[in-house]
Amino acid sequence: MAETVDAAPTAKPEAIHLKDYRPSDYLIDSVELDFSLAPNATRVRSRLKLRPNPEAGSTNAPLHLDGELLTLVDIKLGGKKLDPSDFKVRKGSLTLKKPPQKPFTLEITTTCDPEANKALSGLYRSSGNYCTQCEAEGFRRITYFLDRPDVLATYRVRIEANKDEAPVLLSNGNLLESGDLPKGRHFAVWEDPFRKPAYLFALVGGKLAHVSDTFTTASGRKVELAI
Repeated sequence: MAETVDAAPTAKPEAIHLKDYRPSDYLIDSVELDFSLAPNATRVRSRLKLRPNPEAGSTNAPLHLDGELLTLVDIKLGGKKLDPSDFKVRKGSLTLKKPPQKPFTLEITTTCDPEANKALSGLYRSSGNYCTQCEAEGFRRITYFLDRPDVLATYRVRIEANKDEAPVLLSNGNLLESGDLPKGRHFAVWEDPFRKPAYLFALVGGKLAHVSDTFTTASGRKVELAI
């Protein structure tokens, strides 16, 4: 087990000019996230399907993932746990030294502290509710990721929490399933089949009220609405 707690960044953001743009060396096609919400130690398991970017023009490039205020618990490549010599954790990043030069799956488990996150960026707590703010670069406070707007992926998200603390669990897209779990916990699975950048990711868990109705489309499909 490798554990590294990242310190909060102190440097001012630097301007990025269009003339300096270069494509990402790798792309992420799909993202599976599994959240176990807890006020001071939320566990996030991510499963990323990556591939080298043919437009990057680089070969054998290391994979640099952004990450802030995270504790790394575990990292697996193709289902195999990596040796600490295979990667490097630094302030603000996790680097895979020699990623495969073909499509591959990377699984990363981290923890973060929503209660201590007072920057209102990433995953944080507000009035007892779990909230996210990922624009412009907040997703890197949720898990290690290619946190840049030109990396688009589909998302499938499973959220688990204490039912009394967070009876409503929301994320982007369509609700696939939900149910109760032992010890007073419950879960919900959401899927967004449309590719999007990480800054559009959203998650909410808490005591929320809503007004609901249904709408029937021209094709006869019934859609549930909730505000």
